[in-house]
Amino acid sequence: MGMIKSVCVFCGSSTGVSECYSQAAKTLGEVLSQEEIDLVYGGSNVGLMGIVARTMINHGRHVTGIIPSALHRIVEPLDITKLIIVDTMHQRKAAMYERSDAFIALAGGIGTLEEFMETFTWQQLGYLQKPIALLNTNGYYDLLIKQLEHNIAAGFMKQANLDDLIISDDPRELIDAFHSYTYTYRAK
Repeated sequence: MGMIKSVCVFCGSSTGVSECYSQAAKTLGEVLSQEEIDLVYGGSNVGLMGIVARTMINHGRHVTGIIPSALHRIVEPLDITKLIIVDTMHQRKAAMYERSDAFIALAGGIGTLEEFMETFTWQQLGYLQKPIALLNTNGYYDLLIKQLEHNIAAGFMKQANLDDLIISDDPRELIDAFHSYTYTYRAK
Protein backbone atom coordinates (compact mmCIF):
# COMPACT_ATOMS: atom_id res chain seq x y z
CA MET A 1 0.00 0.00 0.00
CA GLY A 2 1.24 3.46 -0.80
CA MET A 3 1.40 6.26 1.70
CA ILE A 4 -1.85 6.96 3.55
CA LYS A 5 -2.71 10.62 3.02
CA SER A 6 -6.43 10.61 3.86
CA VAL A 7 -8.69 8.37 5.92
CA CYS A 8 -12.45 8.15 5.68
CA VAL A 9 -14.06 7.77 9.10
CA PHE A 10 -17.53 6.28 9.45
CA CYS A 11 -19.09 6.94 12.86
CA GLY A 12 -22.16 7.96 14.75
CA SER A 13 -23.96 11.27 14.65
CA SER A 14 -24.51 10.54 18.35
CA THR A 15 -21.91 10.08 21.07
CA GLY A 16 -23.42 6.98 22.66
CA VAL A 17 -24.04 6.42 26.35
CA SER A 18 -20.41 5.90 27.38
CA GLU A 19 -17.75 8.62 27.38
CA CYS A 20 -15.29 6.03 26.01
CA TYR A 21 -16.71 6.46 22.48
CA SER A 22 -16.15 10.23 22.50
CA GLN A 23 -12.65 9.73 23.90
CA ALA A 24 -11.86 7.18 21.17
CA ALA A 25 -13.05 9.64 18.50
CA LYS A 26 -10.85 12.38 19.95
CA THR A 27 -7.85 10.06 20.24
CA LEU A 28 -8.29 8.91 16.64
CA GLY A 29 -8.35 12.54 15.49
CA GLU A 30 -5.17 13.21 17.44
CA VAL A 31 -3.39 10.14 16.03
CA LEU A 32 -4.42 10.97 12.45
CA SER A 33 -3.19 14.53 12.97
CA GLN A 34 0.15 13.37 14.41
CA GLU A 35 0.58 11.13 11.37
CA GLU A 36 -0.26 14.08 9.06
CA ILE A 37 -3.24 12.21 7.64
CA ASP A 38 -6.28 14.18 6.50
CA LEU A 39 -9.92 13.36 7.22
CA VAL A 40 -12.81 12.54 4.92
CA TYR A 41 -16.11 12.13 6.79
CA GLY A 42 -19.87 12.61 6.65
CA GLY A 43 -19.83 16.38 7.10
CA SER A 44 -21.80 16.63 10.35
CA ASN A 45 -20.95 18.75 13.37
CA VAL A 46 -22.62 16.43 15.90
CA GLY A 47 -21.82 13.17 17.64
CA LEU A 48 -18.61 11.27 17.08
CA MET A 49 -18.38 12.78 13.58
CA GLY A 50 -18.14 16.27 15.05
CA ILE A 51 -15.58 15.19 17.66
CA VAL A 52 -13.20 13.65 15.10
CA ALA A 53 -13.56 16.62 12.75
CA ARG A 54 -13.12 19.29 15.45
CA THR A 55 -10.07 17.50 16.86
CA MET A 56 -8.43 17.45 13.45
CA ILE A 57 -9.37 21.06 12.69
CA ASN A 58 -7.81 22.07 16.02
CA HIS A 59 -4.60 20.31 14.93
CA GLY A 60 -4.56 22.15 11.59
CA ARG A 61 -5.43 19.17 9.40
CA HIS A 62 -7.38 19.19 6.13
CA VAL A 63 -10.96 18.03 6.76
CA THR A 64 -13.33 17.20 3.90
CA GLY A 65 -16.98 16.71 4.75
CA ILE A 66 -19.33 15.10 2.25
CA ILE A 67 -23.01 15.48 2.98
CA PRO A 68 -26.27 14.99 1.06
CA SER A 69 -28.24 18.20 0.51
CA ALA A 70 -31.21 16.93 2.57
CA LEU A 71 -28.96 16.50 5.63
CA HIS A 72 -27.07 19.72 4.92
CA ARG A 73 -30.31 21.67 5.30
CA ILE A 74 -30.84 20.39 8.86
CA VAL A 75 -27.28 20.11 10.21
CA GLU A 76 -25.25 23.16 11.09
CA PRO A 77 -21.86 22.63 9.42
CA LEU A 78 -18.45 23.02 11.00
CA ASP A 79 -15.89 25.44 9.61
CA ILE A 80 -13.95 22.74 7.75
CA THR A 81 -11.47 22.88 4.90
CA LYS A 82 -13.91 21.64 2.28
CA LEU A 83 -17.61 20.78 2.33
CA ILE A 84 -18.99 18.85 -0.62
CA ILE A 85 -22.77 18.77 -0.96
CA VAL A 86 -24.18 15.92 -3.04
CA ASP A 87 -27.71 14.87 -3.96
CA THR A 88 -27.83 11.31 -2.63
CA MET A 89 -26.29 8.95 -0.10
CA HIS A 90 -24.91 6.89 -2.99
CA GLN A 91 -23.08 9.95 -4.33
CA ARG A 92 -21.82 10.68 -0.82
CA LYS A 93 -20.27 7.24 -0.45
CA ALA A 94 -18.78 7.30 -3.95
CA ALA A 95 -17.16 10.68 -3.20
CA MET A 96 -15.85 9.39 0.15
CA TYR A 97 -14.35 6.26 -1.43
CA GLU A 98 -12.72 8.28 -4.21
CA ARG A 99 -11.01 10.71 -1.81
CA SER A 100 -9.79 8.22 0.81
CA ASP A 101 -6.75 5.95 1.07
CA ALA A 102 -8.19 3.91 3.98
CA PHE A 103 -11.38 3.52 6.03
CA ILE A 104 -12.14 3.29 9.74
CA ALA A 105 -15.49 2.56 11.36
CA LEU A 106 -15.94 3.86 14.90
CA ALA A 107 -19.01 3.14 16.99
CA GLY A 108 -22.21 4.18 15.28
CA GLY A 109 -25.68 3.13 14.25
CA ILE A 110 -27.26 1.71 11.13
CA GLY A 111 -25.66 4.26 8.81
CA THR A 112 -22.18 3.49 10.12
CA LEU A 113 -22.79 -0.25 9.77
CA GLU A 114 -24.10 0.20 6.23
CA GLU A 115 -21.11 2.29 5.17
CA PHE A 116 -18.66 -0.14 6.72
CA MET A 117 -20.36 -3.22 5.23
CA GLU A 118 -20.41 -1.70 1.76
CA THR A 119 -16.69 -0.92 1.84
CA PHE A 120 -15.96 -4.38 3.23
CA THR A 121 -18.04 -5.94 0.43
CA TRP A 122 -16.28 -3.86 -2.21
CA GLN A 123 -12.91 -4.92 -0.80
CA GLN A 124 -13.91 -8.59 -0.90
CA LEU A 125 -15.02 -8.25 -4.53
CA GLY A 126 -11.89 -6.36 -5.57
CA TYR A 127 -13.62 -3.04 -6.32
CA LEU A 128 -11.84 -1.38 -3.39
CA GLN A 129 -8.19 -2.20 -2.79
CA LYS A 130 -7.64 -0.10 0.31
CA PRO A 131 -7.38 -1.02 4.00
CA ILE A 132 -10.51 -1.10 6.15
CA ALA A 133 -10.56 -1.10 9.95
CA LEU A 134 -12.89 -1.38 12.89
CA LEU A 135 -11.99 0.70 15.94
CA ASN A 136 -13.43 -1.76 18.46
CA THR A 137 -13.79 0.60 21.42
CA ASN A 138 -15.11 -1.10 24.54
CA GLY A 139 -15.86 -4.24 22.49
CA TYR A 140 -18.43 -2.33 20.43
CA TYR A 141 -17.93 -4.53 17.36
CA ASP A 142 -17.52 -7.87 19.16
CA LEU A 143 -20.96 -9.09 18.08
CA LEU A 144 -20.37 -8.04 14.47
CA ILE A 145 -17.06 -9.90 14.48
CA LYS A 146 -18.87 -12.98 15.86
CA GLN A 147 -21.44 -12.66 13.06
CA LEU A 148 -18.65 -12.52 10.46
CA GLU A 149 -17.07 -15.61 12.05
CA HIS A 150 -20.50 -17.29 11.85
CA ASN A 151 -20.66 -16.36 8.14
CA ILE A 152 -17.34 -18.18 7.67
CA ALA A 153 -18.44 -21.25 9.67
CA ALA A 154 -21.66 -21.43 7.65
CA GLY A 155 -19.75 -21.26 4.36
CA PHE A 156 -20.84 -17.78 3.23
CA MET A 157 -17.54 -15.98 3.68
CA LYS A 158 -13.85 -16.82 3.51
CA GLN A 159 -11.54 -16.55 6.53
CA ALA A 160 -9.06 -14.68 4.32
CA ASN A 161 -11.58 -11.85 3.91
CA LEU A 162 -11.97 -11.47 7.65
CA ASP A 163 -8.19 -11.64 7.98
CA ASP A 164 -7.94 -8.59 5.69
CA LEU A 165 -10.05 -6.55 8.11
CA ILE A 166 -7.95 -4.59 10.59
CA ILE A 167 -9.46 -4.71 14.09
CA SER A 168 -8.15 -3.02 17.22
CA ASP A 169 -9.29 -0.89 20.14
CA ASP A 170 -6.15 1.24 19.71
CA PRO A 171 -6.20 3.96 17.00
CA ARG A 172 -2.39 3.92 16.76
CA GLU A 173 -2.40 0.18 15.95
CA LEU A 174 -4.93 0.76 13.17
CA ILE A 175 -2.83 3.46 11.53
CA ASP A 176 0.36 1.39 11.88
CA ALA A 177 -1.44 -1.54 10.21
CA PHE A 178 -2.55 0.74 7.37
CA HIS A 179 1.07 1.57 6.56
CA SER A 180 1.97 -2.10 6.10
CA TYR A 181 -1.27 -3.19 4.40
CA THR A 182 -1.11 -5.13 1.14
CA TYR A 183 -4.29 -5.86 -0.78
CA THR A 184 -4.83 -9.42 -1.98
CA TYR A 185 -7.83 -10.26 -4.16
CA ARG A 186 -9.60 -13.25 -2.60
CA ALA A 187 -13.19 -13.27 -3.88
CA LYS A 188 -12.80 -16.67 -5.57
